[in-house]
Amino acid sequence: MILIAIGIIAGIISGMGIGGGSILIPVLVLVMGISQITAQSINLIFFIPTACAALFIHFREKNIMMKEALCIALFGVAGAWVGAYCVQFIAPELLKRMFALFLLGMGVFEMVKKTG
Repeated sequence: MILIAIGIIAGIISGMGIGGGSILIPVLVLVMGISQITAQSINLIFFIPTACAALFIHFREKNIMMKEALCIALFGVAGAWVGAYCVQFIAPELLKRMFALFLLGMGVFEMVKKTG
């Protein structure tokens, strides 16, 4: 039952454009006891259908600038390949800390952006 609740909450957050992984990965690691690399892999699989659903709605609402989106997508795929290759050489504990720092940095950025 907890996995269903996690999926629903992460899906709602993904649809809003915030990124379901910010919820999904910490819950999988801290609550479910799954390794960081496995949790990030699950997040990538989770991302595909949720991104497709959000993309369909945003495309229908004409919220996408196609030229820019295609350029970003092309380089995003290249970056994902590089990242997937590099993660093989990073210790799971270091990866966990890097992800925590990323979330902390994004949280601080959002707080500063909202108040500034």
